[in-house]
Amino acid sequence: MKNLNLIAARKNMKMTQQELANKTKAVTKATISNWENGYSRPRLEIAILVAEILKKDVSFLFKD
Repeated sequence: MKNLNLIAARKNMKMTQQELANKTKAVTKATISNWENGYSRPRLEIAILVAEILKKDVSFLFKD
């Protein structure tokens, strides 16, 4: 199932998947795509980093 919260938060920050990946310095564009498409989920420390970058709560971005 698509992670619509993550997609919306990224787009609200006017970031591409590549830009978000670059800001994390830990994952690739393909990894961001996999999270957004529901194929995988980030490790906790990466989820926290992404939440900080997107200025959202971790549970908002990655809860089921």
